[in-house]
Amino acid sequence: MLSRTADHLFWMSRYTERAENTARMLDVNYQTSLLPQSAAVAQVGWQGLLSISELLPAFNAKYREVTPHDVLEFMINDEDNPSSIVSCLRAARENARAVRGTLTTEVWETQNQTWLEVNRMLKSREYERDPGQFFEWVKFRSHLSRGVTVGTMLMDEALHFMRLGTFLERADNTARLVDVKFHAVQSDFFGAASEKDQEYDFYHWSAILRSVSGFEIYRKVYRDVIKPERVADLLILRADMPRSLHASMNEVVGNLEMVANDQSSETMRRAGKLRADLKWGAIDEILSTGLHAFLTQFLDRVNELGIRISRDFLVPAEAA
Repeated sequence: MLSRTADHLFWMSRYTERAENTARMLDVNYQTSLLPQSAAVAQVGWQGLLSISELLPAFNAKYREVTPHDVLEFMINDEDNPSSIVSCLRAARENARAVRGTLTTEVWETQNQTWLEVNRMLKSREYERDPGQFFEWVKFRSHLSRGVTVGTMLMDEALHFMRLGTFLERADNTARLVDVKFHAVQSDFFGAASEKDQEYDFYHWSAILRSVSGFEIYRKVYRDVIKPERVADLLILRADMPRSLHASMNEVVGNLEMVANDQSSETMRRAGKLRADLKWGAIDEILSTGLHAFLTQFLDRVNELGIRISRDFLVPAEAA
């Protein structure tokens, strides 16, 4: 396959997944902002959301203070923000258009219809009336895109590069969400908390689990009250949790194996080592040595993996 074609397919899927993850993060913040809390705590939550995507400097350059309305506008409808939902869906559609002949009609129509529909919704400002419903729509279109891709595409290199982009992006976003949201909880999750703190924490952790479609999975796996260390275990180490770091890296390694070439052996080795660290890791060890340090290192390794994949298979960054 031509490296330029692979590049468009890879980034089409990454941008679609990024739009979904942005919607998920905005949704969990929007839901937790409705809980009884001080204005200062609510503002920390919105600042944390911008920190997840490393967009706080860009936001501060455009707005004087962090308010829910401005953050939603910046993360949904700002075409100058490359990580906004509208920018991601536009980039996904443009990448799909560039390789229209490689995609099935159903895949192209899904991408194109999503772009046309989101334009209509943003121009009519529908998301302002019910942000939660808009976020659900973005998630549904991403689900639809993945389902149509798996259900209609030939199982060749094109599909593997699309899956590679999806799960590399998912691993990155889940790690960012876990890192920032664990820091957002005020009470020490291993110490004694007041009844009010425990009640707040329940809704906080519930919102985080729902943001990755993990609330019902948590109940099924642990059959217990929500405990932070188990939330971390579910989202980091459980291979059977679809949006966990372990599950995402399983998919990355599996698809890398299917497209491996003469120069990708070192990339394969690093991806395999990262997966092995998750496969044989223990949540007690991760928490005792520092969750933030673990996730920061994970993000660095995933970012390096993305650069190596681009160098081995795709259009070099300076040529793109």
